[in-house]
Amino acid sequence: MSETVLVPIDGSPMSQHALEYAIESHPEATIVVFHVLDPAEPGYSTAADVDVRTEPPHGSAEWYDRATEEQRQLFEQAREQADNYGLELRTEDEIGDPAREIVDFVEQQEIDHVVIGSHGRSEPTRLLLGSTAELVVRRSPAPVTVVRADSVS
Repeated sequence: MSETVLVPIDGSPMSQHALEYAIESHPEATIVVFHVLDPAEPGYSTAADVDVRTEPPHGSAEWYDRATEEQRQLFEQAREQADNYGLELRTEDEIGDPAREIVDFVEQQEIDHVVIGSHGRSEPTRLLLGSTAELVVRRSPAPVTVVRADSVS
């Protein structure tokens, strides 16, 4: 039976690095790319900087439509990245708090390993990992590999 590796993505370069690492390090595994649409954090679900003054009202139908389209594009980019290695991957999504949804998915889907990118989006004490990665590391029942890069272009 093949190992199942979960790679949460948010569109950041670090999540792209995490996917590349997972594909290269676990070539025989089933790779599951997971995106969480976070209605409480306008900028989490997108790689672009969010200017709330010009965006649709957060949580509105227009906001969800835009976020869903961005999610579709993230999954397409992930598939293209996997295609470069001749691999297929599975995509899954949820709505909610990213760390909680990632851990719940690991528990419910019998994930063997999590590979997560870290970019430290929040307060200085969490710069080492980032709040989502930190919580996943602490709560995941499966081993977690945190992928970081010194510089991202």
